[in-house]
Amino acid sequence: MTHPRRRPAPLRREAVLATVPVAVAALLTAAGPAVAAGPAGTAGVGDPYFPLAGNGGYHVSHYDLTLRYDPARRHLAGTAVLTARATQRLTRFDLDLHGLRITGLTVDHVKAGHRRDGQELVVTPRRALRKGERFQIAVAYNGTPGPVTDPDGSPDGWIPTDDGAFVAGEPQGAMTWFPANNHPLDKSSYDFHLTVPQGRTAVANGVLLAQRTAKGTTTFHWRQTEPMAAYLATATVGNFKVTRYTTRDGVQVYDAVDPREAAAAGPVLKKLPSVLEWESGLFGPYPYRAAGSLVDHAPDVGYALETQTRPVYDRAPDLGTLVHESAHQWFGDSVSLTSWKDIWLNEGFATYAEWLYAEQHGGDSAQKSFDALYARPATDGLWAFPPGAPGSGAHIFGTPVYARGAMTLHALRTAVGDRAFFRILRAWATQHRYGHGTTAQFERLAQRQSGRNLHALFTTWLYTQGKPRHP
Repeated sequence: MTHPRRRPAPLRREAVLATVPVAVAALLTAAGPAVAAGPAGTAGVGDPYFPLAGNGGYHVSHYDLTLRYDPARRHLAGTAVLTARATQRLTRFDLDLHGLRITGLTVDHVKAGHRRDGQELVVTPRRALRKGERFQIAVAYNGTPGPVTDPDGSPDGWIPTDDGAFVAGEPQGAMTWFPANNHPLDKSSYDFHLTVPQGRTAVANGVLLAQRTAKGTTTFHWRQTEPMAAYLATATVGNFKVTRYTTRDGVQVYDAVDPREAAAAGPVLKKLPSVLEWESGLFGPYPYRAAGSLVDHAPDVGYALETQTRPVYDRAPDLGTLVHESAHQWFGDSVSLTSWKDIWLNEGFATYAEWLYAEQHGGDSAQKSFDALYARPATDGLWAFPPGAPGSGAHIFGTPVYARGAMTLHALRTAVGDRAFFRILRAWATQHRYGHGTTAQFERLAQRQSGRNLHALFTTWLYTQGKPRHP
C-alpha cells in the first residue's frame, strides 16, 4: 500500500482449491497464549497491533462469496460459504464481521447459534467439532456496508463511490463485506459471484471465469486459486472501461479503468507486462495466473492497495506506484506476514523495488535515493520510530516503515554486495512462495546466503530508535 497521509514526500503515492501448508496451520494453533487449545476458538490470533484480527481454532481453505450490490441504495446482500478445518476441538468459534445483519447461519447445513460481540460473530454449532474435522459454514447477511476507520484515521474496507464501491481491506476492512478469518496468517482460495446493475462492472481477484447478463443485472464469476489473505480480496464496483489480454508468459491481464482516469492511466498501464517481466527477473517467477489493474475515480480515498493479482488504485497511478504495487505481488501477497508489526517486509521491499527500477531504467541510483533520505536531520519524521517495531497499528503505514525499511535493504546490499543481495531477494520470494515469513527468518536467510553475521546491521536499521549511525 501507499498513502499520501501515510507516506510524506519524497516517496511517491501508491496513491482447483488452494491448499495451505501444514506449517501455516501450525502457526494458527501456536501463535501464543491467545490460541491455546480449548473447547472454544479464540476471538483473535494474538496480533499485538490488532488483537481481535483473525480467529483461533480453525483454518479456512476456501471462501465462496455470492454478493449482490445495488449502488443506488448502497445495499449489499450476500451469502458466504466457508470451507474450514478445525485445528482444535471446537464447541464455539468466531468470525470477523462488522456492521452487517445476519439472516441465516448454518454449520454443515444445520442451523447454528450465533451472537454479535463488536466485530466478532460468535458461532455455536449444534455439535462440537473434532480436531482435524473439515466443516462448512454458510452465512447469509445484508445491509449497507461502509468502511472502518483505521488507527491512523484512514478508511478501510467497503468504501462507497459515486458509481459503486472502492473495496480495499488493509489491514481490517475485509470484515466490512464478508465474514472472515481476517488475519494474514490465514490464507485461502476464493470464488466470487458478484451481481451488479447492467452496465456496471464488478472486479475481484484472480481469473474471470464467466460473465452473464439477464433481467437488468450482470453477474461476474471470479476465481482466485492461489492462497490469499482476506485483506487482499476486493469486489470493486463501478463504471469501468475493460481491457483484456494475455502476456507472452501466459498471464491473463484484466484492466478496469474509470473513464475519468483513462487518459492518465493508459500510458502507465501499458508498461505492466514489462514491469512484471523485470520483477520476475529479480524476484523469481510471477506468483499468479492473473494480473491487471483496477483504476477507480475515488480521490477522497487517498491510497492504492496491492489487492492480489489486481491492485486497486484510487486514481491513475504513476509508474513508481505501479512498480510498487506490482512488487507487492511477491512481497506481501505471495509471501505474507505473520504479524502486522513486520509490515516493513511488505512496504520496505516494495519501496526498494521502486528504487531498483529507477536505477535500472535511467533514473536515480538506489544509493542516491538512500543518501537523500539519510541527509534528513535527526528530528525528521523518517526517524520517528524503527521500522521493525512501529509500536502500534497507527504507525504501520508511516514513513519509517516504507523509507527506512527500504534503507535497511540498501544497507544490506552495501554490506554483502550485489551478487549476494539479489540472491537473498530471490530466495526470500521463492522459498516462502504462497506462505509466510518473519523478520527473524529474513535475517537468518540473509546470513546463510551471504555467509556473514548481519545481526548488528538489522538491529541498527530495524530496531534502533532515532537516526542510525552510518559509515
